[in-house]
Amino acid sequence: MKKIRTGIILQSRLDSSRLPKKSLLPLGGRPLILRVMEALNNVPAEFRVLACPEDSATAFEPLTTEAGFALFVGPKDDVLKRYCLAMQKFGMDYVIRATGDNPFVLADAASAISTQAVTLGADYAGYNGLPVGGGGEAVSAEALLRAERDSQTPLEREHVCPYLYGHPELFLLHRSLSVSSSPFTFPP
Repeated sequence: MKKIRTGIILQSRLDSSRLPKKSLLPLGGRPLILRVMEALNNVPAEFRVLACPEDSATAFEPLTTEAGFALFVGPKDDVLKRYCLAMQKFGMDYVIRATGDNPFVLADAASAISTQAVTLGADYAGYNGLPVGGGGEAVSAEALLRAERDSQTPLEREHVCPYLYGHPELFLLHRSLSVSSSPFTFPP
């Protein structure tokens, strides 16, 4: 049986219209994006990648090196394509998706949803009942490549997974129930 290769792809950029350079703002004396990568370092994965557009790469490069992440530069506005290119470069079968402006990603929740996705053979897995971004999402490479090939709208290209949500007839979608009674903890 082929070993399933799982990778974390963390997306980030510096040109947010609401709060520019928010990923570099300090959180506990360290840049926010570094705190997110530190939390994700507690998730079992073969690959750890920060995927950003060209105009953010210089600022992120020393932080990815410090955190043990690879830096991948891809399209600015087509985040779905950026994910697919990074996933293909590293040969991932499943991607744990997280965003660089969410310091409260729960490593154990991300690990658990990834395990559920692989065990069920789900195209997509995410949580109901956690704050948005708290547990990350797990997506199969095959589903992401199909979404990249077939998606049409700017929303589907910018936010990675809406094509999957919008086509439940095409994908096996798994939404884990609320985890309010689980032992998930916030990272230190």
